[in-house]
Amino acid sequence: MRIDVFTLFPEMIEGYVDQSILGRASREHLLDVAAIDLRSGATDDRRTVDDTPFGGGAGMVLMAEPVIRAIEERESSHGKPGPLIALVPHGRRFDQAEAARLSALDGFSLLCGRYEGIDQRVLDGPVDDVLSIGDFVLAGGELAALVVIEAVARLCPGVLGNETSITEESFSSGLLEYPQWTKPAAFRGHEVPAILRSGDHGRIAHWRHVESLRRTIELRPDLIQARGGLTEQEQRDLEEHLRMESTGETG
Repeated sequence: MRIDVFTLFPEMIEGYVDQSILGRASREHLLDVAAIDLRSGATDDRRTVDDTPFGGGAGMVLMAEPVIRAIEERESSHGKPGPLIALVPHGRRFDQAEAARLSALDGFSLLCGRYEGIDQRVLDGPVDDVLSIGDFVLAGGELAALVVIEAVARLCPGVLGNETSITEESFSSGLLEYPQWTKPAAFRGHEVPAILRSGDHGRIAHWRHVESLRRTIELRPDLIQARGGLTEQEQRDLEEHLRMESTGETG
């Protein structure tokens, strides 16, 4: 998969994607992330890319001319990998479903916002879509771009190595992931639930599903609502799980 990132701080993107899972995917040619400096589209000696907003107000705005020129020069020399997505506060909410949709593409480009925003003529011109990673304000879109890249890349075949882990993670089934433990089995008076050491994979799978239900109800009830609530069987399973836990019948 090819991902082009248009940014004022290419080193922020390059430093992160060279590490861990993304770095390995790049070295194995499963992922090709290029950071393009928006200042490459500037024509003056100071490489100016921003100016004051029309109508007044605080801050600066990314100018249309250098931004569009940087985009056009990259696409002219390397082609367009896929849709160009601007990372801006008013964009559609990025979530796991959107990550899955993007992972099915051959590639895409990300445009990182900065300052008070991007000239609307950029958003009305080469930009194909707008995304936001949440209802909060960042100094720029670089962190948002890295969030999108990692969430998408790990869904691409071969990137994680263990494809099963993808289907068991939080949000993949509309639920939060069940709690996890590792060795030692006992630590400072706290023990791993006995069922996880039982070797009974059927019971373990059932227990994990019910724990996912409980965690989601407690922490993200909106996800339960989004999937239409609990099924009758899930409700019975959860009630039985809680009953057995309260009486000490389950570990």
